Amino acid sequence: MAILPEPIARLIDEFARLPGIGPKTASRLTFHLLRVPEEQALALGDALRALRANIVTCQQCFNLAEESPCQICGNPSRDRTTLCVVEEPLDVLAVERTGEFKGHYHVLHGAISPVEGILPQDLKIAELVERVTKEPVDEIILATNPNLEGEATASYIQRQLQGRPVRITRLARGLPMGGDLEYADEMTLVRALQGRSNM
Repeated sequence: MAILPEPIARLIDEFARLPGIGPKTASRLTFHLLRVPEEQALALGDALRALRANIVTCQQCFNLAEESPCQICGNPSRDRTTLCVVEEPLDVLAVERTGEFKGHYHVLHGAISPVEGILPQDLKIAELVERVTKEPVDEIILATNPNLEGEATASYIQRQLQGRPVRITRLARGLPMGGDLEYADEMTLVRALQGRSNM
């Protein structure tokens, strides 16, 4: 059995540590980088260094940005009275792609999951409560994922904000466009029935 040179084996190991990348994909990526022009491979290294050196956490919404406050928090045309609470920075991108939401965000950096050792104090929930106390927030949209952890997180946040003069809403859930009823799970159908609207 051939022994890989140490730099190749090391890069395969590093790629394999990334989520969703197994040993075979890690090997393919490594050998691909050996085949591309040197400047392309070095550009990947430069991008990784810049990622770590130039990205900060916005101290207002906890999204990732090049500066704090981020572009969204620093934009005076955005509605400061509406906060969309999401689990991860990627969720901000998903909501922004719709072009529908014009408020501000609050990124929790995860969801409550005792099985994985993630407790409320590990998330940016205390900062959310403090924000609601200090800022003129009228509505909080809980946009956590529609799974067990997301539901637990949304319920916990709702309890923490009880008694405060703020409207708490949850993203509507139900059937996706183009989906078939026969393939929908029971919880999705229950949510779709509960969230039905007039035509």
